[in-house]
Amino acid sequence: MKPKMIVILVLAVILILAGAILFRPTNRAVTVPAGAHAGEAFLTVCTVRLGGVNYRADCGTLVVPENRSDPASRLIAIPVKRIHSALAGPAEPIFHLSGGPGSSNMSFQPPAWLLENHDIVLVGYRGVDGTPKLDCPEFSKTVNGVDGNVLSPASLDAMGAAMSACASRLQAEGVDLAGYTIPEVVEDMESARTALGYTRIDLLSESYGTRVAQIYADMHPGSLLRSAMIGVNPPGHFLWHPQVVDDQVGYYAELWKQAAGPAAPDLVGAMRSVNADMPRRWLFLPIDPGKVQNMAFVMLYHRTTAPIIFDAYLAAAKGDPSGLALMSLAYDLMMPHMMTWGEFFAIGCSADFQPGRDYRAELTAPGAVLGSPMSLLIWGSADWPPNPIPAEYRQVQPTDVETLLISGSIDFSTPAQFAQEELLPSLRNGQSVVISEQGHVNDFWGFQAAARQRLLTSFFDTGRADASLYRYLPMDFKPAMRFPVLAKILVAVSFLLVCGLAWAIWAILRRMTRRTTQPAKQP
Repeated sequence: MKPKMIVILVLAVILILAGAILFRPTNRAVTVPAGAHAGEAFLTVCTVRLGGVNYRADCGTLVVPENRSDPASRLIAIPVKRIHSALAGPAEPIFHLSGGPGSSNMSFQPPAWLLENHDIVLVGYRGVDGTPKLDCPEFSKTVNGVDGNVLSPASLDAMGAAMSACASRLQAEGVDLAGYTIPEVVEDMESARTALGYTRIDLLSESYGTRVAQIYADMHPGSLLRSAMIGVNPPGHFLWHPQVVDDQVGYYAELWKQAAGPAAPDLVGAMRSVNADMPRRWLFLPIDPGKVQNMAFVMLYHRTTAPIIFDAYLAAAKGDPSGLALMSLAYDLMMPHMMTWGEFFAIGCSADFQPGRDYRAELTAPGAVLGSPMSLLIWGSADWPPNPIPAEYRQVQPTDVETLLISGSIDFSTPAQFAQEELLPSLRNGQSVVISEQGHVNDFWGFQAAARQRLLTSFFDTGRADASLYRYLPMDFKPAMRFPVLAKILVAVSFLLVCGLAWAIWAILRRMTRRTTQPAKQP
C-alpha cells in the first residue's frame, strides 16, 4: 500500500472515531440583557459568509420566559440570526428547524437559491443554544456502559440513575425543566416572528424539527403560510420499533439481490447470526455488542454509510470481527458528546414518554436481525421528571397549513410509511414526495442538487411541489471505506508507535547509562 494511502486511511479512522468531539458546534454564551422584557430581541448588524458570498444579517439575542405557564418564571436568553435576502422585496421568510433533540438550531447554512427570494431565520433551541444549557455530564459518564454490554440491565440501570441525578442537579441550580418542551420551543419561534416584524412565515424543518413544525401548525396556524418537512417524525416516533428496523434491513437485502442477483450475500442471515453470538474481543480491542448495534443503527441512516456497516457484518460472519471492534471504539468516543443530553431527555420524555410502559420488555427482541438498540438505550433507561405536553400535541391534528412531506424510502430514522399513513391524511393542503433509495436528512442535501432545488423553490414560491427532476438513483453497495481494513491499519499504526516509543526510551536510557559508566578523563 502506498504511503499516501496509509495516511489517508489513518486520517479517516481519526475522523470517524473523534468526529463528534472535534466538530461539535461551540456556541457563544448568551445572557439576558439588564432590564430586558419577555419577547424583546436585541440585534446588531452582522455579516454571514456563505459559499464565498457575504450576506447582510442581524445577529443577537431573544429574551423569553423559561416557563410560560408560570407567571413568576425567570427570563432566559437564546440566540437569533436573520440572514437577509438580496432581493429588495422578498417573499415570506423561512424559519429553519434542525434535527435533534439535543442538537443546535444555529448551524444551518442555507443555499444561495433559498436566499434569492427569502430571508432565512435561525432561532436557537432552548437548553442547547441559549442560557442555561442542559448538559448532563452524569449521563455522559455512564453512557458507555458498566459490564461489557451497554444494553444490559445493569448498564441501563446506571444510565437511568445518572439521568435522574442530572435532572435533580439542574433543578437544584434553578432550572425549571417543565419549560423545556416543544410547545415552549414553538413559542420561542413565534416570539422571534413577532419581534422581527413578520406577519407570516414559512418553515423548513428536518427530523425532530418536523415535530416542532407540526405543533407550530397546531398552535399558530395563522402565522404560517407553508411548511416543508424533510425526514418526517409524527407523534410517537421518537421511539423505533424492532420489527420496523428489521423490515428495513430486509428491504436493503432485497435491493442487494436486485443489484447482484444470485451472488448477493445473505445480509439478513449474516447480521442476525453475528448479533446473536458476537465475539467480545478482537486482539486487544474489546467488542461491546450493544455499542456495535447502536453504531450500526445510526450509520444505517444514510445510503453512503449503510454499506460500510453491511461490509463489517459480512466480514464478521466470515470470522473477521475487526470492523466490529472499530465500531465499538467509535461509540465510546462519539456517544458521550453526541448531543446535549439534558435537553434531549426533557424534549423527548415530555413529547413521547409513557409512564408505566415496560420499554425494556417491548424493545428487547431476541432473534432480531438488528432490533431497536437506540430505543432500548434511551427508553430502557429513561428516568426523567414527567412533564408531558398537552394531549392534543401528542397526537396528529388536522391542519390547513400548506405542507410538503419529503421522505426517503430507506430512512431508518424517520421511516416514510409513518408520514404517509399517519400524518398525510390529516393535511388538508398536504403533498408527499418519497424519494426512492434515499435515507435520512443528509441524503436529501447530498444527492440530486438540481432536483431538491426545484422541489423546495417550487413549493415555497407557488405552493405546488415539483419533483419532476428526480431520477431513480440505484443503491451502491460498495463501501466507501472498509472498517475491517481501517481497524487493522489502526492496530498496525498503534503497534509501530509503541515500538517507536519503546525504541526512543531505550536509546535515551542507553545513552544515559553510557554517560554514567564512562571513566572520567585523566587531567
